[in-house]
Amino acid sequence: MSFKLSLVSAALAFGLVSTNSQAIEVTDKARKIAQSTIIVDSHIDVPYRIKKRWEDVTEATAKGDFDYPRAVEGGLNAPFMSIYIPATFEGPGKDFGVQMAHELIDSVEAIEARAPEKFAVAYSTKDVEDHFKRGVISLPMGMENGSPIAGSIDNLKMFYERGIRYITLAHSLSNHISDSSYDLRRQWKGLSDFGKELVVEMNKIGMMVDISHVSDAAFYQTLEITKAPVIASHSSLRRFTPGFERNMDDDMIKALGKNGGVIMINFGSSFVSKETREWQSKLSKLMEEAGTKWGEPKAEEIAKKYREENPYPYASLEMVLDHIDHVKALVGIDHIGIGSDYDGVGDSLPRDLKDVSYFPHFVQGLLNRGYTEAEIKKILSGNFMRVWKQVEELATKM
Repeated sequence: MSFKLSLVSAALAFGLVSTNSQAIEVTDKARKIAQSTIIVDSHIDVPYRIKKRWEDVTEATAKGDFDYPRAVEGGLNAPFMSIYIPATFEGPGKDFGVQMAHELIDSVEAIEARAPEKFAVAYSTKDVEDHFKRGVISLPMGMENGSPIAGSIDNLKMFYERGIRYITLAHSLSNHISDSSYDLRRQWKGLSDFGKELVVEMNKIGMMVDISHVSDAAFYQTLEITKAPVIASHSSLRRFTPGFERNMDDDMIKALGKNGGVIMINFGSSFVSKETREWQSKLSKLMEEAGTKWGEPKAEEIAKKYREENPYPYASLEMVLDHIDHVKALVGIDHIGIGSDYDGVGDSLPRDLKDVSYFPHFVQGLLNRGYTEAEIKKILSGNFMRVWKQVEELATKM
């Protein structure tokens, strides 16, 4: 999930951003690829979404980016449910982070319980493959923010038993595991001592290490320690968003390639578009100069006027594909995947990628750029499944 206090999220809360769709012609070939291939999206924020405002995603829903009918239409059959814990749920006495993690995992299990003919929680690559053969959508889980580990390897093992298969080490604030790319405080100068121990233990039990959100120093320290490939579950490229440390620069992509890992491209406009980031920065500066902040009437007035004069610059499918092209040029096709951040970035999604029904559009965009069917299948799931299997195999050996 993107930084919950971002300007885009706040603007959306005030209803200042509207959808701007654009048609793309989707061929039968693109639809066939989407429907006949396992599609792994490594980051969808359904659990936190339905905690804030419950909807039954086993049926069509009025809100959000994900539900069963739209997933079927798009061909999405292995969406990782993000067990997102806010960054403020960290520190002594804040055991409610652990409690929230259990509640969100319960909510994923409840989706399966309500519609076992449609959904099944997935605990392994074999589960995903078996569910695909049965025509059931897999619901693997990843934990966004390691705060619920609470300094305990026993907690790590407990959450593994509950189905967590990757952990994003930190979120928007530094925690007891790692520094965050969003947090100016760099208390650990990378990973904490416990964080370094945690990476080793994650290798041992078969838990993927997710380096989205962490500081650059934490990223490189993780690669020095891990014996398994890592993932960036929902990140894009700094080359297209200069100064945005939350994304990865070219040197990091090359290091990830040597590690054998995968970057799962985030679809959010602010992750893929320089123009969108500049739009946010200008609005932020106006707020600062006015001495106001979100939630205050003056802020709402400023944002409304700014929006009227400066329409929100949605990214496009083509911009997302530019990120994929660049990763391919740097390290090859084997290190690219999808981490959309659906239900985590509000109405800031690009044209032609507005919800989970749009995966055929994504496939069509790749076809239009000359990607082969074999390459597309690697991006849709092959690369991520390869990493997940390597993590499983290493745990068996260790």
